[in-house]
Amino acid sequence: MHSSIELKREVEAVQIPSGDAIKLPLGLKVIITQSLGGTYTVATDFGLARISTQDVDALGIDPDAHKKEQETESSNIPEDASDLEAQVWNQLKNVYDPEIPVNIVDLGLVYGCSVEQTEDGKSRALVKMTLTAPGCGMGPTIAADAQSRIMTIEDMDDAAVELVWEPAWNQGMISVEGKMKLGMI
Repeated sequence: MHSSIELKREVEAVQIPSGDAIKLPLGLKVIITQSLGGTYTVATDFGLARISTQDVDALGIDPDAHKKEQETESSNIPEDASDLEAQVWNQLKNVYDPEIPVNIVDLGLVYGCSVEQTEDGKSRALVKMTLTAPGCGMGPTIAADAQSRIMTIEDMDDAAVELVWEPAWNQGMISVEGKMKLGMI
């Protein structure tokens, strides 16, 4: 059973599942229900909310504690991916739908990932991804999380994450690792 934590400061969060920005006040009691990819899903009197990596200190958690958590294995990365593309895939494996304990790569939500060189010699990541349901209010938040994680790559100058709906996502797109985490096999 999870124990209650008092917020150490006011913090901006994203309400789940609507995706609306909210402020959680100093001293509010929350219960951490999920911690994946450096973000925390918390239960409050107002429902569920997601607190981003840069605000974990509001939970009394050391922000540096997530550096090891954000390092991931290179499984499920296309074999023909360049080094920079592999780094993008690894960053995407740190992005989670706050309601599902599997990263967006293992969920099969990432349809494409490439890195192009712009005319001025800069690197730009292009990611096409979908959601488990088109009406998911968290879509823009998940896409923004993916973009911000990609931008942490040292040699990356720009990133674009596009939400697409074709082909429609289905459970058959979940990786073996993802199915194991979800108890599907």
